[in-house]
Amino acid sequence: MYFLRIWPWLAAILSGLLLTLCFPRWDLGWLCWVALAPLIAAIWFDPKASLKRAALLGYATGLVFFWGVFSWLTTVTVAGWFLLPFYLAVFPAAWAAFLRAISRGTGDFTRSGANLRLAFLGAAGWTALEWVRGLGALSFGWNGLGIALHGNLALIQMTEFTGVGGLSFLVAMTNLIAVITVRRFWSETRTRRLRPHWDFSLNIALIALAFSFGVRTVFVPAPADCIPLRVAAVQANIPQEEKFDAVHARAIRERYAALTETALATSPQLLLWPESATPGSLFASQELFDFVRGFAERGGVNFILGSLDFDEANRDYNIAALFTPKPPPGPAPQTYRKMHLVPFGEYIPFRRAFPPFEWIIGDLVPGDFTPGTEFTLLQLHQPELKAATLVCFEDTLGDLTRQFVSRGAQLLVNVTNDGWFLQSQGAEQHLANSVFRAVENRRPLVRAANTGVTAFVDPLGRVLNQLDPFTEGFQCGVVQIPPPAAQQTFYTRHGERFSEICALVSLVALGFYSRRSFKDEE
Repeated sequence: MYFLRIWPWLAAILSGLLLTLCFPRWDLGWLCWVALAPLIAAIWFDPKASLKRAALLGYATGLVFFWGVFSWLTTVTVAGWFLLPFYLAVFPAAWAAFLRAISRGTGDFTRSGANLRLAFLGAAGWTALEWVRGLGALSFGWNGLGIALHGNLALIQMTEFTGVGGLSFLVAMTNLIAVITVRRFWSETRTRRLRPHWDFSLNIALIALAFSFGVRTVFVPAPADCIPLRVAAVQANIPQEEKFDAVHARAIRERYAALTETALATSPQLLLWPESATPGSLFASQELFDFVRGFAERGGVNFILGSLDFDEANRDYNIAALFTPKPPPGPAPQTYRKMHLVPFGEYIPFRRAFPPFEWIIGDLVPGDFTPGTEFTLLQLHQPELKAATLVCFEDTLGDLTRQFVSRGAQLLVNVTNDGWFLQSQGAEQHLANSVFRAVENRRPLVRAANTGVTAFVDPLGRVLNQLDPFTEGFQCGVVQIPPPAAQQTFYTRHGERFSEICALVSLVALGFYSRRSFKDEE
């Protein structure tokens, strides 16, 4: 009898653990197809099930998942790692309550049509809440359900239409259909009345359709009019505790100089340094400015690096700067100011409105960076290309990235400093999330990371020329750049339309079912 009381909570915890195992460093992505099944079973088959209890079960799953998958946050702030999941777990809790609300009155699951409706609405609800999790000042949309499939080259191709939301929908629907099918077989075995499982068949057909489209896309030859670009990305592997210490400034410059001189010997057309590569603002010291500009002039190379900047009002910006291979008095460096800042890393949300944030982690973020406001494209010279430079974790943001491409970006560049994560899975998860930006927009992505992962990602989502984390060196390769007139994908043109439709469908369903559900609760 004791087990009957606690099994729903054990199932909820199991779902949280399975979800955690889907992502790096464990990276058992195949588990995503069943990871939600224990929670779904608890929501539907717990004899004491109610909307409140379902929400608590979902909250338990969320806490276990987010504490596990974001354990790398302890390398930055233990308090942040502990507190953040209490907010993020609200989303699986809301989904669990939603699923309970739309399934009231469901019994043996013997009708395929009703089962499909339930699975479709449940998947739409999950997709909508993942999308909402990535919005607002506290947004942290990493590791949506579809991200677990980052290594499945065939299935991820559908994201050029739906974004990651489409993959999350397919995976959530499969979890729901799996639980329904098991329960339906059990019911039909008892009554000895077996019927065709059109719900299960249609779900498998959707997976097969997505897989077939992906296989066909992967084997389509690359366009003949692509522009080859030789890229060299430097990974200096500067320990985080040394990076902003003035004592180590000269040694850092010497390390970058040595690596860059060797990289220039490969005759790249584009040279990359990571985020905050210079110890201080690039524009605060003429000596530092000349040191950096000298590489572009001497090597005849386009040179993109991360640095800091400030304006007349003394506002600080996290920037990417481009030096083109034109000697003085050539053009001034082009700069992009990072638009999406890391909450609790580069600024404290509601710093003045909610003083507890200041009390808890104010020492970690003594002052806020200012977000940029323009989707600035950097214009490369020889060859003439337009690049979108995504700073830090901006390459994990689908809608932000696609707005650069819709404005004409032919190449995605990510400069990041994942040294904050130390020897954790944070950098691996960052790469897994960023892969989808290349597929969604069919634009190559090149990454320069301080401690890794430095890599190139082609428009199909293949990770190429990867440099091992915590390795001092550089990575060279030729990247095929689409021409300026290259067709834009559906996702580039319309963004998160699929997730937005899922949100609308979920709201309509919630309005339809809520009155009956809440009445039953009374």
